[in-house]
Amino acid sequence: MGRILDQLRDTELGSVVDVLALGGPVVALLVVLSVVAVAVAIAKAVQFAGAGIGRHGRAREAIRLYERGDVDAALARASGSLSAAVIRFGIDAAERQDPAAARDGTESYAVLRLHQLRRYTGLLDTIAQISPLLGLFGTVLGMIEAFQALEGAGAAVDPSILAGGIWVALLTTAVGLAVAMPASVLASWFDGRIENEEVALGALVAELFNGVPTEDEALEAAGTAPRYQRPHAAPGGLTTVPR
Repeated sequence: MGRILDQLRDTELGSVVDVLALGGPVVALLVVLSVVAVAVAIAKAVQFAGAGIGRHGRAREAIRLYERGDVDAALARASGSLSAAVIRFGIDAAERQDPAAARDGTESYAVLRLHQLRRYTGLLDTIAQISPLLGLFGTVLGMIEAFQALEGAGAAVDPSILAGGIWVALLTTAVGLAVAMPASVLASWFDGRIENEEVALGALVAELFNGVPTEDEALEAAGTAPRYQRPHAAPGGLTTVPR
C-alpha cells in the first residue's frame, strides 16, 4: 500500500484532474457515478429523516387512544411520522367505511407511501453493480494500450514503461471498487430500513383493525345476523339448504 501511495505522489496526483487525466473517460464516468451516488444518498437520508422512519411511538399512542374511543385525540396524535400518517388514514377510513374496506384502503395507502420511499434506492444498487465492471473495462483497455506500446517498441523494451502503463490501467479498477463499495453499503442500508418499516406498518395496521368489529360481527352482536343453517342431504343425494 505504501509503494502505491509513493507512486501516486511521484506522478503528482494532487487533484481529481490528475486522476482523470491518467484514467481517461472511464474514470471520468466513475467520478460522475460517485457524485450521483452521494446526491441520492443525501436525498434519501433527508427523506427518511423527514418521514420519521423507525419512529412509531405516536402511531401506537394514537391506536391506544382510538381503542379507548377518543377519536379526536387519536387523530390529533397521529402526526409527525410515516407510521402515524398511515394510522391517521386508517382511523379516518374506519370512521367512514366498512372495516374491511377501511383496512384494504389503509394497506394500499401504506404500500404507496413505502413505494415513494423506495424511489431511487435502486439507482444506488445499479451504481454498485456497474462500477466494478466499468473499472475492469478501463483496465482491459489500458492493458491493451500497454501491450500495443510494448509491441511497437520491438527489441528496445523498457520494463519501467510497461509497468507504468499497467498500474495506470489498474487505476480504473481501484476507482470502480472505491465507488461500488460505499454505494452497495448504502443501498443495503436503505433497503433494510424500508423492509423494517414495512413490517412495522403491517403490525400497526393489524393492531388498529383487530379491535374494530366487522359488519357480520356487529350484526351478530346486535342479534340481527342471519343464522347459519347446516345443509342436509336430499333424497337424491344432493346437498340443499332450507329456505
